[in-house]
Amino acid sequence: MVGFYAGSFDPFTNGHLEIVKKASRCFEKVIIGIGYNTEKEIRIDKEKMMEAIKETISIEKLANVEVVLYDGLTTDKALEMNANILIRGLRSGTDYEYEEQISAANEKIANIDTCYFRAGKLGYLSSSIVMDLLKNNKPLDEYVPKPVEKLLKEFYK
Repeated sequence: MVGFYAGSFDPFTNGHLEIVKKASRCFEKVIIGIGYNTEKEIRIDKEKMMEAIKETISIEKLANVEVVLYDGLTTDKALEMNANILIRGLRSGTDYEYEEQISAANEKIANIDTCYFRAGKLGYLSSSIVMDLLKNNKPLDEYVPKPVEKLLKEFYK
C-alpha cells in the first residue's frame, strides 16, 4: 500500500511530521506531496521547503517516505505516483467535516479513498500559528523540525 499525504506545508510543522510518522508505520511507502494551492498565498519557496522536509525525513530515518512537488489535482498526482490511498491529518471535529467533503469528492472523481490520522497532542498546531510565532520572534523548536526552523529563520532575516 502506498499513501499520498498532500498539503501546502507552508510551513511543514511537527504536527505534519507526526502524521507522516504514523502513516509510515502503516504503509509500505508514504509520499508527501507539496501542492501549489491557488487559493493560498505562498509564504515559503516550495523547493526550499521540499529540501527541508527531505532533511527532516532523513534525520527521522523514515526510509519509506519521499517528497514531491506537484500542481493540479491531488488525486491526479496520487494516481500518477501509484498511491492507493490519500492520507490526511485531523486536528478536530471541524477538520473531520471538512475533510469528509473532500474525501467524498476524491472518491467520486478518482475512486481513491482517504485514511485519517489524528494529530494527537499537536492538534492545536497550524502553519498560521507557526508563522505568527516567527513574525513575533518567538521560539519555534517545539513546533517545527530543525531543518524547517533553519529555513524559516533564513527566510525572515
